[in-house]
Amino acid sequence: MIQTVFMGTPDFAVPSLQALLDHPRFDVVGVVTQPDRRAGRGRKMKFSPVKEAALAVGVEVLQPRRLREPEAFAQLAALEPDLIVVAAYGQILRPNVLALPTFGCINVHASLLPRWRGASPINAAILAGDPITGSTIMRMDEGMDTGPILAQAAAAIRPDDTAGSLHDRLARQGAELLISTLPCYLEGQLSPRPQPDEGATLCRLLKKEHARIDWTRPAAHIERMVRAYDPWPGAFTTWSGQNLKIGAARVVAGDVEPGRVVIQNDDVAVGTGAGLLALDQVQLAGKKMMRIEDFLRGRPELVGSLLGMSDYLQHAPR
Repeated sequence: MIQTVFMGTPDFAVPSLQALLDHPRFDVVGVVTQPDRRAGRGRKMKFSPVKEAALAVGVEVLQPRRLREPEAFAQLAALEPDLIVVAAYGQILRPNVLALPTFGCINVHASLLPRWRGASPINAAILAGDPITGSTIMRMDEGMDTGPILAQAAAAIRPDDTAGSLHDRLARQGAELLISTLPCYLEGQLSPRPQPDEGATLCRLLKKEHARIDWTRPAAHIERMVRAYDPWPGAFTTWSGQNLKIGAARVVAGDVEPGRVVIQNDDVAVGTGAGLLALDQVQLAGKKMMRIEDFLRGRPELVGSLLGMSDYLQHAPR
């Protein structure tokens, strides 16, 4: 059996861990995941999804604050891994870690590399309007997702895909690709091929502020924002001094001042830099997500207001 250490943290990584646990050739001797964090309104300590999956089957869990610290590396080395598999771990692996296992460190990445190297490839692909994405299995090097490729599988991005729905499909696809690729790689039947330089793009670590809507952008871009940032952080604007999250929206024809809310052919729509964005679901800060019709019953003053502006500008003469 291949002594294997798995490194991962969020939900995306769980199918890959489970695939290794279920395969008779791999002995998962340890799991490395990010430290527990406080979450929710009660700010209670929360285990990562990977930690929960590992503890459920009795696998040893390591949670170093920084893997580069000597003590953390010593704990990892003590597991004597033949192979390290990484999926959305959340820390950069240093050369000493990359060189530790006999068969190297293998990464499951949610894009068709070299497109969308970095921390948020699923969000970036939807936001860019890519028609296709996929999964890549690569042998890691010291760069940011620049290692040589072992295998890839494509996946179409559907017109109604959110980051959440695409995430779930790619998590399953990546796990299946991993487990079908590793045996050939371990037996020397598969040689990693260098990534091409052409077509390389980099995506950033996602932050809440990235989801703030600029109504001067085209409606098509804002509609992609709504899907790309669902479920987190959620595309949002401001209205009446509060954050207003857009849960679902459509592009419709029309030409209205950017940010102005109007009724257009029975749609509640917002003017943008090109076209209108029809609102289907919205959520005011501290409230639940609502259909736009239900929202307007309690807050009809939304129509005619100017989103994304201060209260003064919203109530200024038109």
